[in-house]
Amino acid sequence: MSSDITFLGLFMQASLLVKAVMLLLLALSVISWSMIIQRASALKKAQQQAQKFEDKFWSGVDLSALYTDVSHKVGPSSPSENVFKAGFKEFARGRKQGMPTGDMIMDSTYRAMRVSLSREVDQLETNLPFLATVGSISPYIGLFGTVWGIMNAFIALGEVQQATLAMVAPGIAEALIATAMGLFAAIPAVIAYNRFSHKVEKLENNTVNFMEEFSSILHRQAAIKKEQTGA
Repeated sequence: MSSDITFLGLFMQASLLVKAVMLLLLALSVISWSMIIQRASALKKAQQQAQKFEDKFWSGVDLSALYTDVSHKVGPSSPSENVFKAGFKEFARGRKQGMPTGDMIMDSTYRAMRVSLSREVDQLETNLPFLATVGSISPYIGLFGTVWGIMNAFIALGEVQQATLAMVAPGIAEALIATAMGLFAAIPAVIAYNRFSHKVEKLENNTVNFMEEFSSILHRQAAIKKEQTGA
């Protein structure tokens, strides 16, 4: 056996299956890192946009004017912004169509906001299942490559009369690289998944709180309209 104890040397000495395992783990690591960077940027922007929109919402601006502004906005919107658009659009439609009671208007409005919230959460969770999968299976893929490599190393050693440490070390080392690569792919994916899941949950809770407060405002408007019309 060769004693080239370098990463490239050990990779070249590995069996075809172990090489395939290493390349698969490398690909999973590269893909997961690209998703980590993309998700980190997307969630940061979502948080900033949500804060900016809610600051504007609670500044006392007229809701109709705010709806017009966000409806003509170009570019991505925050979850609370999209929930507001869905809710106000359904609320205005219900009043325009002359729904008989304020409760009917609010029921349809709340359903529209819940649907919008569900879509927003799905969007925020994009790529998170993949990160969870990489974090779960990468160590096992690496372990499989290690077991296979060690098995081949011992089979090769069985064909010689006298085994030495210099003969054993390269085969064991090249097999253990697969486990190391599995951990290298899994650890960042697990950390990112947990961090992003917490951020998504926080954004979802903030949006739900906004939705409840916005519903209260619309309910008061519906009640005032009812009193004014005597309905």
